[in-house]
Amino acid sequence: MPELVFFSGTMDCGKSTLALQIGHNRSARGLQGVMFTRDDRAGEGKLSSRLGLVTDAVEAAEGLDLYAFLVEMMSGGGRADYVIVDEAQFLAPEQIDQLARVVDDLGLDVFAFGITTDFRTRLFPGSQRLIELADRIEQLQVEALCWCGARATHNARTVDGEMVVEGAQVVVGDVNRPAMETGYEVLCRRHHRRRMTAATARAAALSPDVLPVNPA
Repeated sequence: MPELVFFSGTMDCGKSTLALQIGHNRSARGLQGVMFTRDDRAGEGKLSSRLGLVTDAVEAAEGLDLYAFLVEMMSGGGRADYVIVDEAQFLAPEQIDQLARVVDDLGLDVFAFGITTDFRTRLFPGSQRLIELADRIEQLQVEALCWCGARATHNARTVDGEMVVEGAQVVVGDVNRPAMETGYEVLCRRHHRRRMTAATARAAALSPDVLPVNPA
């Protein structure tokens, strides 16, 4: 039976890499898929992994009816055996409904990849709708790590290395952006609550106000 599967995890846990791997495995067996993405770090119409892998994809722009797009493509002689959607958290709830209809009415597997919560620990509307509708939710097994070495569970937005908790929900960035730019960092819950990024922890360790500890 076809399924709507939501693969979720924090940033930097290999979601896009797995999306590309699933596409590769199926294409190697002669299947053809359609890949959608939204606001990828590599630019419009690209699905990219931090490992350096990039492929073309359909930009799931605001207002694009994903179900109608696939029906029109297949009616014109195109083929689709499965659908992959990366950055699914950025989709509108109605677009998630359209993906569910692709599964139910067109009989295609849909594999959606995305992060669940934003930098404020609030659910993305697209992710919330996926949790409500998905046949199966898979937590990615590759654990992203906080700077302290603990399992990272939260996404933090940073500006000049400082964590921020206000602003628009969607600002495109990456975990590898220079400190002076808007970027993102994955943190454990403890350090997300304390708003302590790697940069602020390093600055605190180097502060002259911190007394050195001499070995006994």
